[in-house]
Amino acid sequence: MLKDYFEKLYTGSQEDFVALAERAMDEERRLFVVTANPEVMMLAQADAAMDAALCASSATIVPDGIGVVMAARSLGLELPGRVTGVELAWELIRHAGRSGKRICLYGASEEVLQALTARIAAEAPGAVLALARNGYEYEDEAVFQEILEQKPDLVLVALGVPRQELLISRWLERFDKGVFMGVGGAFDVLSGKKQRAPDFFLKWNLEWLYRITREPKRIGRFLRSNLRFLGRVRRIGALDRREGEQT
Repeated sequence: MLKDYFEKLYTGSQEDFVALAERAMDEERRLFVVTANPEVMMLAQADAAMDAALCASSATIVPDGIGVVMAARSLGLELPGRVTGVELAWELIRHAGRSGKRICLYGASEEVLQALTARIAAEAPGAVLALARNGYEYEDEAVFQEILEQKPDLVLVALGVPRQELLISRWLERFDKGVFMGVGGAFDVLSGKKQRAPDFFLKWNLEWLYRITREPKRIGRFLRSNLRFLGRVRRIGALDRREGEQT
């Protein structure tokens, strides 16, 4: 149920979660991060495997989309704001550079991947880039077998939802350590091949609007998932209020 995702939702700040994930890397623990927006949550409602991945005790859900933050607040959760996947991924790459951790990258195009690896080499030179595979020429299971053999500290998978989350979920228990995160199109932004929303849009939590103006084909999908999400959240709130009145 949608309510289950909110019950698992991380309610701290972006800075606190970065510190939490960095500690997991340093202490060689496993951490599976799911960056959630309304579309991700609604997709999980319709996909049993994705629902299981989000509800698993091994998954930590963070509020990447402002819609999730606003919905959580309407349900009584105190969230300081978003935990954005793009920023989190780069902070963890930088931490790997400072501490000599091993990174594996999987996804995006070869051009994007090469640009990102070049940036990592320039700006986080202490990081060990153990493996980098594009998302078009390789089989998922074969790549994750390679990743397993590399004993990574950080695994970033840019294959899109739900493919990236389901892949991580299938393999997670085979790893002894590592922070794992599905990052969608973040490699495009981190590599410099795609521009992130200008500061104005970021400041006012309008990154979603910027994406739609840049990619109008997103409009239909955005409206369908967000309207359904809003309706479900309102129903949860109404049920919670009713139960509160009966107790």
